Amino acid sequence: MSETETRSNEIAHADVIRRRVAADGEHFMLPRWGIEIIRAVFGSLFRALWDMRVRGAENIPPSGGMIIAANHQTYIDPFWIAEPVRRYLRFLAWDESFSWPVAGRIMRWLGAWPIPLEKGDARAIRRSLQWLREGGAVVIFPEGGRANADGEMKHFKSGAARLALEAGVPILPVTVRGGQQIWPHGWRYPRLTGHLELVYHPLQHVRLLPGETTRAAARRETDQLAETIRTAL
Repeated sequence: MSETETRSNEIAHADVIRRRVAADGEHFMLPRWGIEIIRAVFGSLFRALWDMRVRGAENIPPSGGMIIAANHQTYIDPFWIAEPVRRYLRFLAWDESFSWPVAGRIMRWLGAWPIPLEKGDARAIRRSLQWLREGGAVVIFPEGGRANADGEMKHFKSGAARLALEAGVPILPVTVRGGQQIWPHGWRYPRLTGHLELVYHPLQHVRLLPGETTRAAARRETDQLAETIRTAL
């Protein structure tokens, strides 16, 4: 299948899912062309303000189910991570962030699903599994919240690996570098200067080893994921 055919199929699939989302009574989600416009505008802004550089973009699959898992340094991370990914994305995001006047609305438009930090949400998990099994991509931050003030990662939760194991999809590890300097802890707004780098690592194909429980496999795969992301910090 050619790249053009793959892109056309992915767009058609995304539009079907977007219509289904609307039919289920969820919040409005932008069509593909609207997301591409926002992506182009944001990409130019990110490069102008923070000299955003991307490494490993060739590791981003153009189609097929996958989980994008990254360290979490700032509230802008989802927008940074999505910019090089030319696909419809869904995000599992902190539920309280949806109450923010501007960012919360944009997050919904771009396809975010709310999830509480301290407990799971069965509905969000079911929707994510369906999306992944139908060839979609989901963005998850395994730390569950922002990293430490110095950018050092917090302990990774195993939800992303569990979801990948259940859906039978790989994980795309992403390292965000420089974010904590652009938007330091305790600052109300980010700096308008800085240096940002995104590193897209090779896919991590999760699996159960012989005699291994799902819980043990998820913890092992999560530790490997964290180590991969940490190597580029």
